Amino acid sequence: MKTEAKERKKSPINPGHPEPAPPFPKQHLAKPGLESKLQPLPRYQADEYRAAGKLVNKVALITGGDSGIGRAVAVLYAREGADVAIGHLAAERSDAEQTKRDVEAHEQRCLLIEGDLTDATFCDETVERTVNAFGKLDILVSNAAHQNRKESLEEVTDEEFDRTFKTNIYAYFRLARAALRYMKPGSSIIVTSSVTGILGSAALPDYSATKGAINALTKTLAQSLVERGIRVNAVAPGPVWTPLNAADTGASPEKVAEFGSNVPMGRPAQPEELAPAYVFLASNADSSYITGTVLQVMGGETAGG
Repeated sequence: MKTEAKERKKSPINPGHPEPAPPFPKQHLAKPGLESKLQPLPRYQADEYRAAGKLVNKVALITGGDSGIGRAVAVLYAREGADVAIGHLAAERSDAEQTKRDVEAHEQRCLLIEGDLTDATFCDETVERTVNAFGKLDILVSNAAHQNRKESLEEVTDEEFDRTFKTNIYAYFRLARAALRYMKPGSSIIVTSSVTGILGSAALPDYSATKGAINALTKTLAQSLVERGIRVNAVAPGPVWTPLNAADTGASPEKVAEFGSNVPMGRPAQPEELAPAYVFLASNADSSYITGTVLQVMGGETAGG
């Protein structure tokens, strides 16, 4: 096991901000992957972040909020004054309960909603339960995702293709449609895209396709909702140290150990480095003139789109 000092070796781009960098311990998590089992543990508390009350009295629904980027977003939203509902799978309950404790530690309410977003009915129920619990819905963060790397397109089964699309893009569409029944002017929809939706990925044909679809739907929704005063944006991360990647059935322990080493910064992002982008896009104080954008947070990778 590596020492903490080695895990925190300095980034070649930002030597003043040390973060864990490859090589990580060789590991692979059983799907869907628990954050509590990942080594080193992802960082989500964002100790350097300073809250400013940007989301006071807001209600946010975050899918995939049990771990990874979703957990980090839930914690920062709570620090900014929002109550939070979290959608998660039954297998992720222990992670979700930890996120709930973190949100409540900031004196905000947290509702856990357990189920599978590939079920159209559950998408509607998730929104309804959020509104029933908190009385309204101001922010939707469609963040839950499914991915498995493949050696070739021939390895992508119809079942896997369907699961990836139903989790990543169908759920975004269904959640947004349900949320719009309750959203008022000043509300915000934010979705997690990916560098793969911009640059593609040979090993992730189905996943990359969903992320490209997410980008197109985001721009379309932004145009159709602008007159209602509802902003719609996406965040496109590069590699991020989360259970999603360590639980990818196509990623060997050796590949997990080198995850994120191929970007200019030489390491994956920590969830706490992504979460401020979601605060920015949810806050009318910061981004009231931004809608239809795909905000790139990609560790030095640059691309149009």
